[in-house]
Amino acid sequence: MTNACGLDFGTSNSAIGTVQGGVPRLAALERGGALFPSAIFFDFEQNRPLFGAAAIETYMMQVEGRLMRALKSILATKLVKESTFLKTQRITFEAVIGLFVAEMKTRAEAAIGQPLDAVVHGRPVHFVDGDEAADRFAEDTLKVIAERAGFRHVSFQYEPLAAARAYEAKVNAETLALICDIGGGTSDFSVIRLAPERRAAPERKNDILANFGIRLGGTDLDRHLSLEAAMPMLGLGSSLHTKNLPMPRQLFADLAHWPTINQLYTPEARRMVRELHADAVEPQKTARLKTVVEKQLGHRLALSVEAAKIALSAAPEAAIGMDFIEPGLAAPADRDRFDDAVAGERARLAAAVRETLTRAGVAPDSVGTVFLTGGSSRVPALRKAIASVVSPSKFAGGDDLLSVALGLTEEARLRYR
Repeated sequence: MTNACGLDFGTSNSAIGTVQGGVPRLAALERGGALFPSAIFFDFEQNRPLFGAAAIETYMMQVEGRLMRALKSILATKLVKESTFLKTQRITFEAVIGLFVAEMKTRAEAAIGQPLDAVVHGRPVHFVDGDEAADRFAEDTLKVIAERAGFRHVSFQYEPLAAARAYEAKVNAETLALICDIGGGTSDFSVIRLAPERRAAPERKNDILANFGIRLGGTDLDRHLSLEAAMPMLGLGSSLHTKNLPMPRQLFADLAHWPTINQLYTPEARRMVRELHADAVEPQKTARLKTVVEKQLGHRLALSVEAAKIALSAAPEAAIGMDFIEPGLAAPADRDRFDDAVAGERARLAAAVRETLTRAGVAPDSVGTVFLTGGSSRVPALRKAIASVVSPSKFAGGDDLLSVALGLTEEARLRYR
């Protein structure tokens, strides 16, 4: 007997669903909930890895260790095969991802009381824009990771098609749907015919008119917001006494991007920051930068920026809390400035929607439903970008963070029954 699951390994959050009695169900991975933050913290004090919300909470308590997040974003790069120091030991990033996937599998097996041996793994349409070799490399790497975790049968499904599976359970008439899955690292699109009578079909090749995707997600929006609002508080935009040169922007760009934050914690980076601080025209700002780097507070700052971005989806103004750097410190953020900062990303997203429809041979007016999913689909600026191509009156939604996992689990039920 094959026990199958659907696994959504996301940039920001992950989930896994199992097929029990022929019914797809999401597994409770942490504190009774299905949503599992894609984070791992190596606790140097207890010499153990922690996962999910527990990883982030332990890091926030300033326990000595190393937090890693947004690891999906490096799957298509050679960096995934490279190693990094964990106190006195080295570990490859591939092995770190392997620990996380294995932990998800173990927790799901504990929830159902049975081993899992088959998985439908979600993947973006493109891990990297315009690089088929990198796409194959990323999928092959994920396959190896899944097999090492103990899965004997490993297959893949595009994430927007998995989301379409989940949404199709709710439709009561045939519709031509544009699926927009905007996650933490990528934005993926599919045009597919959905209908109640097609739900049980394991093969949907004739219904799928186009798939497309770009490397654009919530972490990119976080970076723009951080550079716009938070990093000027640490010295971005100020000058050095030497020849009145500007502070190097790349330093702040690395600190604002999840995958590169740890690069600022090296002895070389700390030395560079101390030198910049000694030469700074506004040392009160660079003193904060020095604190962030020396106390390894970059991930905590990124979490504050992310929280402000989420708040801006519901309100026109928010604040990026930075009192862990300096008492009472906060950076004001407003939606208009944020929208301006991500104007380039909005244009890219709209162009991707148009390209998807062009590949499908479908006019915007022919689309019956636009199904929005993924955490970043809540961002007003991105919804406006999609609405510039397809009427917002056709927008529909579901569980933004779990629809892909539900669809992957349904796909597992059909493939491995």
